[in-house]
Amino acid sequence: MAKSDITAADLGLHIERKEHVLFQWFLASYLFGKRIQQTVARQTWEVFMQQNVTSPKKIADHSWQQIVDLLGKGNYRRYDESTAKNMRDMAHELIRDYHGNLLNMFDDCSDEKEFERRLMKLKGVGPKTTEIFMREARPVLVGAQ
Repeated sequence: MAKSDITAADLGLHIERKEHVLFQWFLASYLFGKRIQQTVARQTWEVFMQQNVTSPKKIADHSWQQIVDLLGKGNYRRYDESTAKNMRDMAHELIRDYHGNLLNMFDDCSDEKEFERRLMKLKGVGPKTTEIFMREARPVLVGAQ
């Protein structure tokens, strides 16, 4: 891992097989996976944590404009409108297909690769976001099988 890679510990997270912790790390990975400065992604993640927008349901309960405003508070101004739309769509997909729970998604998969494919089907999630998320979630997900 490159020295510049952000870790869950850098954000004060201890990754464990608990949905709220996994989603907080997923949200961080979602923001860090975009073409944006790490400092801006971190500030934005901290805004979401401070405002208690920390689950798919809480994201889905916010309007597009409210998500744009939260992104703006973190100085996440580049791609803020598309990120807000994608983030809301991602939250709605998780709620619709997995009751808003990444652990449900994982448990519904036959293996890690299927889980990664399903993650990348979520709106706004690509290989980089999946790589960042799995780097630290893998031990608690795969090790628990």
